[in-house]
Amino acid sequence: MKRSDRELGMDRPISRRDFLNGVGVVAAGTLVPGRVFAQAVAPPEGPTSATGVYPPRLTGMRGSHPGAFETAHLLAREGFQDWGPVSEPDPEVYDLIVVGAGISGLAAAYFYRKQKPDARILILDNHDDFGGHAKRNEFQIDERTILGYGGTQTIERPGSYSKVAQGLLREIGIDIPRLGAAYDQDFYRKHGLRGGLYFDRATYGVDRVIPFELLDFSNYLPLAPSTLTAQDAVAQMPLSEPARRELLQALLIDENRILDVPAERQEEYLYGVSYLDFLAKYMGITHPEIIAMLQGMATDQSVSFDVATAMGAIGYVGLPGLNATALPSTVLFSEPYINHFPDGNASVARLLIRDLIPGVAPGSTMEDVVKARFDYDRLDTPDSKVRMRLSSTAIRAENDGSPNGAKRVGVTYVRGGKTYRVSGRSCVLACYNMIIPWLCPELPEPQRKALALGVKVPILYTNVLLRDWKAWKKLGLAAVSAPGSYHAISILDFPVSIGGYEFAHSPEDPIVVHMERFATKTTAGPTPAEQYRTGRLELLATPFEVMEREIRSQLAGTLSGGGFDPARDIAAITVNRWSHGYAYWPNPFTDPQYEEGQYPYEIGRQRFGRIAIANSDAGGRPMMDAAIDQAYRAVGELTG
Repeated sequence: MKRSDRELGMDRPISRRDFLNGVGVVAAGTLVPGRVFAQAVAPPEGPTSATGVYPPRLTGMRGSHPGAFETAHLLAREGFQDWGPVSEPDPEVYDLIVVGAGISGLAAAYFYRKQKPDARILILDNHDDFGGHAKRNEFQIDERTILGYGGTQTIERPGSYSKVAQGLLREIGIDIPRLGAAYDQDFYRKHGLRGGLYFDRATYGVDRVIPFELLDFSNYLPLAPSTLTAQDAVAQMPLSEPARRELLQALLIDENRILDVPAERQEEYLYGVSYLDFLAKYMGITHPEIIAMLQGMATDQSVSFDVATAMGAIGYVGLPGLNATALPSTVLFSEPYINHFPDGNASVARLLIRDLIPGVAPGSTMEDVVKARFDYDRLDTPDSKVRMRLSSTAIRAENDGSPNGAKRVGVTYVRGGKTYRVSGRSCVLACYNMIIPWLCPELPEPQRKALALGVKVPILYTNVLLRDWKAWKKLGLAAVSAPGSYHAISILDFPVSIGGYEFAHSPEDPIVVHMERFATKTTAGPTPAEQYRTGRLELLATPFEVMEREIRSQLAGTLSGGGFDPARDIAAITVNRWSHGYAYWPNPFTDPQYEEGQYPYEIGRQRFGRIAIANSDAGGRPMMDAAIDQAYRAVGELTG
């Protein structure tokens, strides 16, 4: 091992769930025959507490983890059909079979049972844990449990939720004002923690941290204000003199530059302008160094600036430009971004599961669910009206006759290298919508084509458990954007204490640092879909060891001035890889303009006999309320 790797702590005993022998899945798939490969990576039967495995506590590679996606890739990429003999484990006919145990699938089971209290429901999911992107990461250190979120983060703007979505949250026990009160909004200011910029040596020739918010974190984090002026900050940036001069002039703009568009129409206007064009026309930014720097800071969009909307980049991501408009600072975040459980929206999934399968966990409130230990053995028991079967990848869903006359649905799935089939009177496919054409090859061709267009956004949510956050305190930082690094941002986790769970109040306490990577930083193709595919392949082909080295190097470069030692101070790493992440949403620069009802996601979600389709994909919007609303619609189509 290189000396540099030892200094980073690469030799430390940290749990890793890597690819087969460290070989990327994309490469391994070309070396191992399909059937053998599927069996080789098949997870053990029943990821339950009885086997000593508690999924939330697994570290290393999570999200789309090894064993979760290989069967689906064989089906969709290779057209594999020889799944071996089929067993029928359940003699009964379920009233409803749900494929997908994310928020939408769990909500579909909830709505169906609400209409039919005695219904027998089976939920299948390809992952070893429930929740989908609402992923819970648990860490153990010094007999303490530290929580993090590995996917969907916060109940964002619940005041804008539909009555259906608001009603579901209320019925499972979520009190929004009480949840918001658990967030310590004075924490960052009290400790003098602000935003900053990290320029890494490999990209910029020097490791340099500047305590200045070029990326506006205020929509998400109530940080302490920067003590640097724009002039002082730009002067420290390792950029060429022309680039610094151009950037400073842009940052000092303090007037509306969009003079040909009334203030009340500017938000709509900026959704039709690319961020690249906005920078040139209204900010005077064209220098390649600045464009590359800003592109490296971008989160959430995963596309190059020529196809990213100016409104999304400025209003949601927080990139520069608001100072050149007539828009208020609260243009998108009219509600505070504080409705956060310590494990993100995984607690929403846990509340749904506890309601659907009584006895799986103790307690009855949103507070006590945070620390509750779930009994995974009770998820799939014959005496339960609702059953959940994890590590089970659906490969076929078919009506028992013509769609118009079908009375039942058969669902075939692979689990532990074996193939099974179950029957139900109805089925909701709440899985990734783009896999549905392979699950239901009998779908009408226009619907198949529409579903295939919903290419999901690849994202990487990394959680790093630190033994303390003294280095962050010493540097006065809580959130750092890093334009040249592997992860675009790193932030101290949200300060939430609820249900007996206490946040890291003191710098001596262990804490989770949340880091995000969105897979493309440069133009990787002319359309968002092509850029997403490129990013997905890159994520799948990158071994955990490479990611770990990047994580350790980035934190070392960012925090070394505060005395941080990655070999000493990093206790655990969990990488949540979502090669199929956010739902696809229409792009005004590359997608056709559709009439209402004709968007691909609207055509794709049409009911097919006794099979209905849900998930946020079906709403064309990667938000939790969309997932809930689509579940409600799908159940209504089957029961109405």
